[in-house]
Amino acid sequence: MRQEALIPKVGVVTDIRQDTPDVKTFRVVGLDGNKLFEHMPGQCAMVSIPGIGEGMFSITSSPTNKEFMEFSIKKCGCLTSWLHMMDVGQEVTVRGPLGKNFPVETVPTEENGNYGLKGKDLLFIAGGIGLAPLRSVINYCRDKKRENPDAYGSLHIIYGSRSKDDLVDYQEILDEWSKDCKVDLTIDREQEGWDGHVGFIPNFVKELQPDLNRTVLICGPPIMIKFTLDGLKELGFQETQVYTTMELRMKCGIGKCGRCNIGDKYVCRMVRYSGLMSCPSCRMNINGKGEFTWNRWLMCS
Repeated sequence: MRQEALIPKVGVVTDIRQDTPDVKTFRVVGLDGNKLFEHMPGQCAMVSIPGIGEGMFSITSSPTNKEFMEFSIKKCGCLTSWLHMMDVGQEVTVRGPLGKNFPVETVPTEENGNYGLKGKDLLFIAGGIGLAPLRSVINYCRDKKRENPDAYGSLHIIYGSRSKDDLVDYQEILDEWSKDCKVDLTIDREQEGWDGHVGFIPNFVKELQPDLNRTVLICGPPIMIKFTLDGLKELGFQETQVYTTMELRMKCGIGKCGRCNIGDKYVCRMVRYSGLMSCPSCRMNINGKGEFTWNRWLMCS
């Protein structure tokens, strides 16, 4: 981690978009009008309102965007409530990038255990606000494919939420992603005006029976991740094909405060896995080494 990632930078909110009743996307630039810092898809930053608090949030904009960065933030506590009351022109402090990025520039080979996304057909599975970390990866891959069609294979997005109103970035999905990605949407319950699929994401994934040659990236509520992983395994996906994120409450983001620990491992520091104990936050299996049984890499989100 670079030393400068630990030093807060002052950012100015230049745009606020209401995505859902409880999710807003904040566009932030530095005091000089430029992007605060560079990052890779899947990384996070600590956003702070001095005197109120600091929290870890995914950087939802793609690194290919050189003008600003965005954070999609769900209102669910003290800090996020204050953020949702902000107006364009107000300032926050941001430090980062933090966390382990998705291996978007790594070419999978036998030597590295087929670790990497470069050149692969990709399947993105997201639930609710879990689309936020994946939005950065999706747009990064789309931009890179425009530069070089062979950079990545085809992109398939499966996304669901409680209702149509809770679908984050719904307009972007319809106007942009549907043009160059295969998109399947679902909501949990029937709703007037919705003529798409109705049902929970794990069952929807099994109904769709996605191509077994795809590499999978998952983000969403822990219970959704757990049952989606079980469904992928039933379909025939292998452990090395799946990447996911893990989220716990964090205070420092650098492995010092111990707030996000699972045993002696810290979510904010990224761990690799394969094993047999139970994670207290999501009930996924972990062994005594802090290594997870099913999916491949953990990243903070």
